[in-house]
Amino acid sequence: MPALAPPVTDEKDGMLTYLKQMRDALRASVFGLDDEQVRATPTASACSLAGLIKHVTFVEERWVQNGIAQREIPVRDYEQSFVLAPDESLDELLALNDRTAAITREIVEALPDLDYPVPVPQGVPWFPSDVEFWNARWVLLHLVQELGRHAGHADIIRETIDGSNAFVLITKAEGENPEWLQMLEDATSR
Repeated sequence: MPALAPPVTDEKDGMLTYLKQMRDALRASVFGLDDEQVRATPTASACSLAGLIKHVTFVEERWVQNGIAQREIPVRDYEQSFVLAPDESLDELLALNDRTAAITREIVEALPDLDYPVPVPQGVPWFPSDVEFWNARWVLLHLVQELGRHAGHADIIRETIDGSNAFVLITKAEGENPEWLQMLEDATSR
């Protein structure tokens, strides 16, 4: 069944599997669309499908590469992280998303355990000032939540564009065409 995570072997594998599942849902939201459609903002939100993928890619980069691994990353403009610029392509964005996912996997697999301390940035008004460290588990759960929230946004935007939904899109993006796909499409197009 599309959108169901496969069984996991341990906690790290579970975190990485659910992050991948949310990334896949976001990526499926652009399946079969043209450049104009992935940049469209057809809902009350100013978000586009490409903008959501770009944003979550940068969010994952910041939390994992900068937060957990304490690596330097490029400074990103928050507002522009939601916009696919005219000189950027969806293919380039998806390649960056792939590279970011691979780096996340590398960093998480190298951790001794998920209790690994991650410093809380100080002087940032939306972060707690009375907490010195989160652990990697908290950071990864936060990312699952963040990607899941934006995958839901992507569902609404895609449904507004052409009526398609995540289950159908994930199935098609995976190249599967099970017998129940037509039934699923019919049931969700009502």
